[in-house]
Amino acid sequence: MEKQTIEITAEHSGNRIDKGLSAFDPEWTRSKVQLWVKEGMILVNGKTVKPNYQLKKGDRVEVSEPEPEPLEIIPEDLGLDVVYEDDDVLVVNKPRGMVVHPAAGHATGTLVNGLMHHCTDLSGINGVMRPGIVHRIDKDTTGLLAVAKNDRAHAALAKQLSEKTVTRKYTALVHGTIPHDEGTVDAPIGRDPKDRQRMTVIDGGRDAVTHFTVTERFGDFTLVECRLETGRTHQIRVHMRYIGHPLAGDPKYGPKKTLPFGGQVLHAGVLGFTHPSTGVYMEFDAPLPEDFDALLKKLRDRD
Repeated sequence: MEKQTIEITAEHSGNRIDKGLSAFDPEWTRSKVQLWVKEGMILVNGKTVKPNYQLKKGDRVEVSEPEPEPLEIIPEDLGLDVVYEDDDVLVVNKPRGMVVHPAAGHATGTLVNGLMHHCTDLSGINGVMRPGIVHRIDKDTTGLLAVAKNDRAHAALAKQLSEKTVTRKYTALVHGTIPHDEGTVDAPIGRDPKDRQRMTVIDGGRDAVTHFTVTERFGDFTLVECRLETGRTHQIRVHMRYIGHPLAGDPKYGPKKTLPFGGQVLHAGVLGFTHPSTGVYMEFDAPLPEDFDALLKKLRDRD
């Protein structure tokens, strides 16, 4: 059971406890928080409270988050594109439309299902639902992911992510013309209080930094390389929307009129990290998927 302590600031004061706490973690839905309150797994200033409790500035909230209920993972031969593998790590090039790990509504066909077929020696730090998974990319984002094959490798990679020494570069097509050649978005991200299925830039959110460089312009679209300093949920999608250039094809954060692409035009093309055993820095590249490449060709031909 994971325990966290949160001190309530003026920003969340006055909110009902389920609404207020759901802003701190994308997986803390209001219904989850209500259940934890009823089961006494959330204490405010050392005491249990009712589900309609309104948070006050200075409240000290202790959350004892239960371990997720284990699901049976069915190994599946999904023809994974394994870019690199040794006794410690795997690097996989994930296709569009593949969810990383099993969850409600996605019990099969996930990257984890494929990994369980490919090999059985995966780290257990993130539990049975997420064996080997150190970091994630969205279902409709393509590209590179590192997978840990033992707990020691997992801890080493997680430490590098925490210390911001992992190289993660994405290629993204965004709406509009970005006039400057490079920039940085440094804006905290948290759950959108108006739509619990979305993330947004919000005071009190978790720190999030994205660096971007323009690589090509197509009039009403711009191709950019985004380098992650942090790795928040939907970070690139949220940050580019925040500066007025949402990702093309993005059904959640993009405009209603966008390119018909089946999801955001986003590819995790470069991944680099220090090997957990050898201490040698390794960097991997994955070329743009065919549909992304074909889209760019159409835009070039149009211009």
